[in-house]
Amino acid sequence: MALEEYKRKRRFEETPEPPPKVATKAGNRFVVQMHDATRLHYDFRLEMEGVLKSWAVPKGPSLDPADKRLAMHVEDHPVSYFDFEGNIPENNYGAGTVIVWDVGTWQPLSPVAVNGKYPPGTEAEAAAMLAKGDLKFRLNGERLKGDFALVKMRGRRPGSKGNEWLMIKKHDDQVVEGYDIAAIDTSVLSGRTLDQVAGDAGSAEWKSRPTGRGRLKAAWLADAVARVEKKKQVKTTEDTEDAEKNRKRKNTSAKRAPQAETAAPARKEIKSSVSSVPSVVLASVPTKRPMPATIHPMLAESVEKPFDGAEWLFEIKWDGYRAIAFIADGKVRLVSRNQNDLTPRYPELKDMAKFIHAKTAILDGEVVALDEEGKASFSLMQQRTGFRPGGKRAVGNSDVPVLYYAFDLLYLDGYDWRRVPLEQRKRKLASLLVAGDVLRYSDHYEERGKALFEMAQKTGLEGIVAKKRASFYEERRSREWLKIKIRKRVECVVGGYTVPEGSRAHFGSLVLGLYDKKGGLIHVGQVGSGFDQKSLGEISKVLKKIETKKNPFFGDVEALRKVSWVKPELVAEIEYAEWTDGTSAGSGPKLRAPVFLGLRDDKDPKECVLEEARV
Repeated sequence: MALEEYKRKRRFEETPEPPPKVATKAGNRFVVQMHDATRLHYDFRLEMEGVLKSWAVPKGPSLDPADKRLAMHVEDHPVSYFDFEGNIPENNYGAGTVIVWDVGTWQPLSPVAVNGKYPPGTEAEAAAMLAKGDLKFRLNGERLKGDFALVKMRGRRPGSKGNEWLMIKKHDDQVVEGYDIAAIDTSVLSGRTLDQVAGDAGSAEWKSRPTGRGRLKAAWLADAVARVEKKKQVKTTEDTEDAEKNRKRKNTSAKRAPQAETAAPARKEIKSSVSSVPSVVLASVPTKRPMPATIHPMLAESVEKPFDGAEWLFEIKWDGYRAIAFIADGKVRLVSRNQNDLTPRYPELKDMAKFIHAKTAILDGEVVALDEEGKASFSLMQQRTGFRPGGKRAVGNSDVPVLYYAFDLLYLDGYDWRRVPLEQRKRKLASLLVAGDVLRYSDHYEERGKALFEMAQKTGLEGIVAKKRASFYEERRSREWLKIKIRKRVECVVGGYTVPEGSRAHFGSLVLGLYDKKGGLIHVGQVGSGFDQKSLGEISKVLKKIETKKNPFFGDVEALRKVSWVKPELVAEIEYAEWTDGTSAGSGPKLRAPVFLGLRDDKDPKECVLEEARV
């Protein structure tokens, strides 16, 4: 069914959106809807094959050919969605305000040019172009006019959904150089702005929207957290009922049993592998001192299984790049865990200071790129930053928007908060932030780590982080913070590459290693999957520059083909199934079914430690 995905994502008893129904009458309309959801974006829809073929365009369509807009291909919508305008209630998919920004008709263009121009095409040609990933068309709308193309991005990165397209304006007499879509913020149907529709009780299914604090959640997250809270309530009820039964049972036993002449032997205390006794979080005050110029992020130890605990706070593990944010005099400076300045890479985050009620502050958090559902996507983050091996990077795709999830407060207006318990720091942080397009507060969930982990598994997240609510901020790795990953990932050092075979070009696989406690680089396997032709070529150029005749590994290297050695300067992000034992004496454990995800320059190769990776 063409609208099955549309139906699956929505609860029609709660949302005013139209039900899924495929139209039987052919049409050739298009609509652009301005959608203030997790972040402001534009939904571009073409009436085709009885549905609205849809793309989420973060920065909106442009009449300037110089603007190649990222367009995320999303699920088909029913034709009745064409004039939908109103409010999608909180905790529903796409929650937020929608207005109709433009409407009109569209016409497919033939994929074959005649005298340098593309003549009108047919519906069959349009369907073929869409399937091929290169759809050319002409718009005749109130605001958008002229020839356009939607082109599917071929350089798909490992882990991506493969739904990244580009929307490009063709050169014609409808071109507007320097086009600014933000200058037009009203509906072509009602003449109202998003704010007017959001605050209008007459809009479809109007409900007030949260303002102020930065706890704005995407629909998938709010929905999932609601399930966690429901489990927590059920568990609390069960615990209360069990406690009452035990109390009655003890009272009955006490009446029947004779008084003991000697005390019963003390039972041996059983301690949890993490903790068994909730700690009391004592109120503490920050210390007055000058603002630090450097902060080394507090890092979490890895544990294998999720757990519950009253003395722990549980957070979502965001799949992005860790960054310390220094705010002073209305300006923001972002610094990586390796003390690299990230500020120029993310110019839109310079506006973060506007959403923080502070003159000076230091925040800890994660820079993330969100997909169309509001989930952090490492694949999109790689596309945004560009290919960056060895500290160098290609031109990234600035059309991929990023935002900053803040999860800790370290300094505020002349006071150091690092020796204040985490729970107090987070409470203060939440009171300072205002939800915006560039900044979010990373909320926490109490006690129920297992339920949050289960939610993270079902929604395809990287994992969760457990933090002791009484913990201070330590600029080192600590067991006060624990990370529990869902998809098994590891950062490995690249120590060489093998020769290609068959039709493959450049190299066969990357030879991977991790450092042991003595500082020796131990071979942990090869990765040959996860590459495309573009990444093979780009990585090959970097490998050639750092080639060496010296083997960087300590011990045996179990490679089936000839290895060319490189200096151990590159860190690769690897996804894998499990660890296996080495096949020869002196050989270390090996990664089973590894897949290459990307190269990272925010990690020092010396941080890639075997003992930590195998936890």
